[in-house]
Amino acid sequence: MGMVEKALAYELQSAMEADFPAIRKLIWQARINPTGLDWRRFVVAVTAQGQVIGCGQLKPHKDGSVELASIAVLPEWRSRGVGRAVVEHLLRNAPRPVYLTCRAALETYYHQFGFESIAPDEMTPYFRRIAKLFRVMKVGGMSGEDLRVMRLSS
Repeated sequence: MGMVEKALAYELQSAMEADFPAIRKLIWQARINPTGLDWRRFVVAVTAQGQVIGCGQLKPHKDGSVELASIAVLPEWRSRGVGRAVVEHLLRNAPRPVYLTCRAALETYYHQFGFESIAPDEMTPYFRRIAKLFRVMKVGGMSGEDLRVMRLSS
């Protein structure tokens, strides 16, 4: 299945169970939500030496929504197109709409893929709960950053 880019020396592939420790480590390093990590939903970017350098998943929710989630790349591989390749690969056959949550600072990054920020009344029940929880945490001083919920419709 792999899109191989010889110049970058990595390949995208469906994650295998053996990749799970590397996926979990990437998620913790990136300081993103570590819940709902099922390796079977992940795509990984792997070097010719077998090192997992990036990952991402499409996460289904009980309300029927699908979330682009857990996009993470090793620091030394950032700004080299790995994250973009993972996102484009996951979105290629994803049902629409696709949602995501991100820090406000990443909003512009996701615009390039066609995602737009949405208001609470446009969110599915799952994302309304997440946004509300985040606002409560922010008011309580547990989070300093603003959260964006974004949607890709077509």
